[in-house]
Amino acid sequence: MTHKHLIAAIETGGTKLLYRLADPEGAVIGEGRFDTVAPDASIALLTGAVRRVMPPGATLVAVGVASFGPIVVDPASPRYGRMLATTKAGWSGYDLRGAIAAELGAPVVVDSDVNAAALAEQQIGAGRGQRLVTYVTVGTGIGGGLSIAGETLKGNPHPEIGHIRMVRRPGDRFASGCPFHADCAEGLVAGPAIRRRLGDIADLADAPDVLALAADYLAQLCATLTLAWSPDCIVLGGGVLGAHGLIDAVRTELQAQLGTYGAAADIDPATYLVPAALADAGLEGAMLMARAAAGK
Repeated sequence: MTHKHLIAAIETGGTKLLYRLADPEGAVIGEGRFDTVAPDASIALLTGAVRRVMPPGATLVAVGVASFGPIVVDPASPRYGRMLATTKAGWSGYDLRGAIAAELGAPVVVDSDVNAAALAEQQIGAGRGQRLVTYVTVGTGIGGGLSIAGETLKGNPHPEIGHIRMVRRPGDRFASGCPFHADCAEGLVAGPAIRRRLGDIADLADAPDVLALAADYLAQLCATLTLAWSPDCIVLGGGVLGAHGLIDAVRTELQAQLGTYGAAADIDPATYLVPAALADAGLEGAMLMARAAAGK
């Protein structure tokens, strides 16, 4: 493989689109960001940008795509890379993989954005050196992925941890922000729900009652993942988790909720729940996916 053989990474999110073009060794040739718009327009922005920064005579040999979900991520499925029902207008049923492949003329591998982030945090981020790493992001939505020795968990279609049901705190009558579920984590403590709970208060750190509630629900989520997946660590990312004191509060709540049952007694929350190390973990994961595909 020569320097004229290039790989690309694309991340599609609910509000932003990212791309990066690089050589297989990681040298970046071009990258950028756009706002998410309608599906065809979004793909035109991304693929047009990739083509513009391609050096003359270069060949694109693989594209890694980290996408918001739900999306089919099983390569054996005839619907591989196709969006499923989503609240994002126009995206339900969209053939994301097919559209990108048609525009760029290269093999395209697809995974969820949070699976890609889990892969990146395990390989080059906060979970480096760990075999089994869970990634949880709390932002516009709540999502999570799992990377086991460099392979992500792909199901039907992929983990959707944001929709795990929470046990509500006494007195919490907040109307869920999720149109599908009344008591799921995303509906109760994703970014939009937190902003509604805060009202005129600008910062979560200035609202101790809301912070304590968020810590409770996020600890419930992490406890569920701990008991179900037994990860070596849980990497926490997303804008909400950047609030001062929130991760420490989740650590305290997690320890209280798990108690001393089984392996939970051996967990040190300070090293088990760790902040994400990568600013664009999904894009980094997409680049790792593209590099692996190019090497096959």
